[in-house]
Amino acid sequence: MITKTGSDFPILEFDDSEDALIEPSRFIRAGTPPEHCVICFFNEVVERIAREKQAKNFFNRNWESGKHKFYEIEHLGKRLAFFQPGVGAPMAAGLLEEAIAFGMRKFIACGGAGVLQSDIKLGKLVVVTSAVRDEGTSYHYQRPSREIDAQEGTVKVIEQTLLKNSIPYIKGKTWTTDAAYRETREKIQLRRTEGCITVDMEASAFIAVANFRKVKFGQILYSGDDLSGEEWDERNWGKQKQVRENLFWLAAETCLNL
Repeated sequence: MITKTGSDFPILEFDDSEDALIEPSRFIRAGTPPEHCVICFFNEVVERIAREKQAKNFFNRNWESGKHKFYEIEHLGKRLAFFQPGVGAPMAAGLLEEAIAFGMRKFIACGGAGVLQSDIKLGKLVVVTSAVRDEGTSYHYQRPSREIDAQEGTVKVIEQTLLKNSIPYIKGKTWTTDAAYRETREKIQLRRTEGCITVDMEASAFIAVANFRKVKFGQILYSGDDLSGEEWDERNWGKQKQVRENLFWLAAETCLNL
């Protein structure tokens, strides 16, 4: 049933029906994949690990942007899947949907994010506890709201893994937006007053899909470029090779603990 939230904006017309016309489970035949899966935004890390660990390519999804490969390795004595989800909430959420339809059930995402506080140093790990829903995808999975909370149990497992490995981290709210080139100074300040410490493009959609499909999901970000000043500071965040690969393995260990 479609519910309107006092507005003529289509994005606020939430339909709570669990059955969509194009339901992933109807065209993706469930397999026997690992139940644990790392969603890694660092394509170079995904491809290097797949090559060096001689990963099995067990599942593929073809989108117009190209083929998205799902890999499997053995890690810490368990089966582990991993894949790169593209960029932006629609594609990332769609690939998560397809992974769930195929049979995966426990997910940890790892990626980078801009920081909204200058004192958050480059490479600092951030455990996502909630997200401001400034993207469109999540509104098709959950009733309109300003924010969405991460799964409390999964956040605890992430923290336990980081503490076990003596990895410093911070927890906080992220601002999920569809428009990387419309992060205006006024909006950045507004998000800071709401308590956001990072900005990303997928977190709130991931959480909404996971909740809708009743699977476990959590996300770890590493602090990248700095949007807290009058000018954007890129900080060479995409070249932090060791941070990016280390984060993959931390996400892997965390996922296997779910």
